[in-house]
Amino acid sequence: MARAIAHAITQASTLIAEAGTGTGKTFAYLVPALLWGGKTIISTGTKNLQDQLYLRDIPTVRKALNVPVTVALLKGRANYACHFHLERTLENGRLTSREDVGYLREIARFVKTTSSGDKAELARVPENALIWNLVTSTRESCLGAECHYYQDCFVMKARKEAQQADVVVVNHHLFFADVALKDTGVAELLPSANTVIFDEAHQLPDTATLFFGETVSTSHILELCRDALAEGLLHARDGADWPKVVAPVERAARDLRLTFPQDSVRLAAHQIAPSSPFFPALDLLKKELDGMMAILSAQAQRGETIELCRARAAALGAQLANWNPDPGSSKTTGEGDNERVQWIEAYASSLQLHQTPLSVAPIFSKQREGASRAWIFTSATLAVKNDFQHYAAQMGLSGELARSWPSPFDYEQQALLYVPKDMPQPNSPQYTDEVVDAALPVIMAAGGRAFLLCTTLRAVKKAGERLREEFDKRKLTYPLLVQGDAGRTELLDRFRAAGNAVLVGSQSFWEGVDVRGEALSVVVIDKLPFAPPDDPVLAARIAAMESRGLNGFMHHQLPEAIIALKQGAGRLIRDYKDRGVLMICDPRLVSKPYGRRIWQSLPPFRRTRELPTVIEFFAAPAGLDAPPDAAPVPGPDQEQDLTAPVEGASAVG
Repeated sequence: MARAIAHAITQASTLIAEAGTGTGKTFAYLVPALLWGGKTIISTGTKNLQDQLYLRDIPTVRKALNVPVTVALLKGRANYACHFHLERTLENGRLTSREDVGYLREIARFVKTTSSGDKAELARVPENALIWNLVTSTRESCLGAECHYYQDCFVMKARKEAQQADVVVVNHHLFFADVALKDTGVAELLPSANTVIFDEAHQLPDTATLFFGETVSTSHILELCRDALAEGLLHARDGADWPKVVAPVERAARDLRLTFPQDSVRLAAHQIAPSSPFFPALDLLKKELDGMMAILSAQAQRGETIELCRARAAALGAQLANWNPDPGSSKTTGEGDNERVQWIEAYASSLQLHQTPLSVAPIFSKQREGASRAWIFTSATLAVKNDFQHYAAQMGLSGELARSWPSPFDYEQQALLYVPKDMPQPNSPQYTDEVVDAALPVIMAAGGRAFLLCTTLRAVKKAGERLREEFDKRKLTYPLLVQGDAGRTELLDRFRAAGNAVLVGSQSFWEGVDVRGEALSVVVIDKLPFAPPDDPVLAARIAAMESRGLNGFMHHQLPEAIIALKQGAGRLIRDYKDRGVLMICDPRLVSKPYGRRIWQSLPPFRRTRELPTVIEFFAAPAGLDAPPDAAPVPGPDQEQDLTAPVEGASAVG
């Protein structure tokens, strides 16, 4: 794999590289990237992976190779304390809790001693604490070169270090925010980079869709009103009756949210009835926002922060003007490469208006044009039965070289795929109860040590309640950890420490989770992870595909579900000595014609439908002492029974 990546770097070409768990793909791309020289941008899936690369993996490889490369870590501006906003918050004192007062004191001390300003370094203040919103900047609230703290700015310092470094570590959100917004510093890095590496590249289609789309929310407008009122009273009290300026905009924003009385709604624009009060409420909000912007424009010279509010109002007004569907029409906006679906999402206290591209491929292809450089896309889950077509089409990479390297783990010896018999259809009202009933004997045979992964938060809650009842009834002492009871990191730390816990979680636990050893010996997946069929973006994409004569299910929904399932299955075997059972409860894996395509895309586990075989698996000794040779990958054309062992191998190249 390292040789293939080195070849792509030297030829300034593109490589799609799928590498199974345990292949060491991080070292496989770091070694050639650090040896070849030139500027390399490495983009990862999460900030945690960013920190792992920067603090552990790159220093290890750099030391082993003894190469004098410089490395920088670059995060989004919300990760760095802002001197200006910290000063304003300390002066204003608008804090709602004693806890925030303590956190603010900690941040004020931190800013005086830190060289990076990165909030990840301040362990005493949680990264998700609300106080950070008041002491960091946004693209809209940053004063830029006008700020009197500009020379000391942590964001500017991080960007300067990234400019000068040989290797820069970013994350996908930062990379695409920059491509879309030109606000993260990556835009200045790209022209000089000769290599761009995307790790966890399976996440790119969703991340790119998020940033190449556009969202405006009633919450954004209410935040603007709050800031406009505060800045107007501070800098131009005599310039306008500020409460009366913002009140009509606030009222119009809240009235727009109230046009949907439900707590949670997702609708395509064409699904909103033409007679709905939504459309006149949207027109009124546009008009009231224009009125407030005119007053902000008249007073903008009296304060930099009033000018910032004016610019934000102009940007929000432009977004609202762009969100202009034809009531009752099912057509998407734009044409060809720029085709978009408009849809709304209502939450308890806000309404979001989205414009989402049907495909990011043409947009991303344009970003890759220009200077010749290497592009490496790598992940453990990019192919469907060794076929990369779906991923390549999503990212506009058709015709590019794609290769796969199988995991070195001996899945046939280390793991078992168990599909229980007599499960109801997944749409059955009792389905989650049946999942728990089927999973309990497996959990007990394993002595706890299990993940129960659900496709919905409702199922997480139901499964957690049922397991708690059953554990009490059967006097089982396994610690039960349920998503929502604590943060993701804390739950995982407690799971590892307990050694016999059962964790119930949704899709945030399907990927990026690494639990090695006996602490995790069972992964139960309740359903095949198909996206909800009523999702407005999915529905629009399927309609567009079917208009071109393609099958939306086979060409989009099924490949997406397979890649997601491969991620979930990948939680089980993380090391040569790991052993465990992957239990997929969904009967469609066996009963539907497409089921074969799904399980043949998974690692080559031994397979069974018999509970006694599972119990026997846990009773048997491990007997695996040394790393085995590379395990075979099932060939794309194999016709196999679900209970038969996998044989044969294939690679895409």
